[in-house]
Amino acid sequence: MAENDLELLNPVYREIADSLGIDTAMAIYRLFKGQQICFPVRLYSPDSMRELICREFDGTNARMLATKYNYSEKTVRRIIKNITKK
Repeated sequence: MAENDLELLNPVYREIADSLGIDTAMAIYRLFKGQQICFPVRLYSPDSMRELICREFDGTNARMLATKYNYSEKTVRRIIKNITKK
């Protein structure tokens, strides 16, 4: 496919090609064509994040961990509370 043929692509593939390159768009097409895909908002698994937060928590840094990992402070405190109960 020539570079000027990008306008022939479906909008989602055109967006991928514009952002990541035509080769990546074609690879994604080959891997996932016909499937509906939903990407989670969070990149890392919840179990891994809980473990990491608990490992880094020092008793005073809940706010810093919330900011660092893009959670609310309430969520960080709940994670720590649930882990310490176990």
